[in-house]
Amino acid sequence: MTQANPHPAPGAAHGLRWVLVTLCVTEISSWGVLYYAFTVLSEQISADTGWSPPAVTAAFSAGLVTAALVGIPIGRWLDRVGPRWIMTAGSILGSLAVVAVVTAPNYGWFVAAWVLAGVAMSAVFYAPAFAALTRFFGTDAVRALTALTLVAGFASTVFAPLTAALSAQMSWRHTYLVLAAVMAVITIPAHFFGLRRPWPAVTTTHQHVEAPTRTARSGPFLALIAAFALAGLASYAVIANLVPLMSQRGISTGAAAVALGLGGAGQVLGRLGYQRLVRRVGVVPRTVLVMAGVAATTALLGLFSSFAALVVVAIGAGVIRGIMTLLQATAVTERWGSAHYGHLSGILSAPIMIATAVGPFVGAALASLLGGYAAMFVALGAIAAAGALMAVATRPRVATPVPVVRV
Repeated sequence: MTQANPHPAPGAAHGLRWVLVTLCVTEISSWGVLYYAFTVLSEQISADTGWSPPAVTAAFSAGLVTAALVGIPIGRWLDRVGPRWIMTAGSILGSLAVVAVVTAPNYGWFVAAWVLAGVAMSAVFYAPAFAALTRFFGTDAVRALTALTLVAGFASTVFAPLTAALSAQMSWRHTYLVLAAVMAVITIPAHFFGLRRPWPAVTTTHQHVEAPTRTARSGPFLALIAAFALAGLASYAVIANLVPLMSQRGISTGAAAVALGLGGAGQVLGRLGYQRLVRRVGVVPRTVLVMAGVAATTALLGLFSSFAALVVVAIGAGVIRGIMTLLQATAVTERWGSAHYGHLSGILSAPIMIATAVGPFVGAALASLLGGYAAMFVALGAIAAAGALMAVATRPRVATPVPVVRV
């Protein structure tokens, strides 16, 4: 098997806890400023600038796609040098990118500013944080990853109301300037000082370790990419289109928002139970099971019509979505070890980030094509089911064990 720092020296545990606390704080701040603030401010941006809501959202989506693509080389650098300088640079760039969004003189510069923000996202969002915890915590990584995703899940809880309160008192531009300052003050020193530990070597006798480029071209890894992309597309389309679906069912926007919020709370439940799932279910059956859960809950949202039933399924979808985050974080390590975690997880994360960006548009397009949101959800359930079938083929090829290698 592959291990990184499996037996921390006495006294090192305190340092590892500091790394975890650092990343919990910076993930909340980074996601809050670079992602969730936009969901609150997008309408004001459109009203103030005269750019259409789809055009404003497209600029933001360009940033998410950029984050997906740039995340691949970022992952390779993480394996070599560790997270400290990469995440510190990402914090600096993210703060400057938000200022660039605010000061953009026209739509072209607005898009360019979000592309710059996308580069910063690739260096400060979950992927580099997951890589850091996987290498620092070694065999205890699942517990650390669970704690991180639980805490960072409150990014919207903290920053959506904060952004709304600020925007009620000032323009969207001034709101973003305040948030840029918040990100700079919190995350730059936190990453610089909190991640100052030496980047540990990886000691491995994992039977599936091979050159990362070879693994990335292997059938099981390509199947894993396809499975996560299809399931992720359905999962993120649910978030964006649940309220319109309920509106077509005659449910008020306020009630629909409650259902959406309860789905978010379900993510916490899913993450709390993930370690138990890991102990009881193997990695490939677990992947198939979770993605089948995405398919079932997505399709059921299209089939049910009562508010109570939709709420129950929305919570279930949230539970599965919460598990999916940790499933992604551990997918590489459990199959190929942690020797090339940053590189391989960067490649794996790219289609998931792209699914995040295009999910709302795909959902809306399918709803238009199929004549309603109910049929769209059923179709997305079929797409996620295809992902579950692809997950069956994600077991790595069994190879001859290799001698101990230090990376």
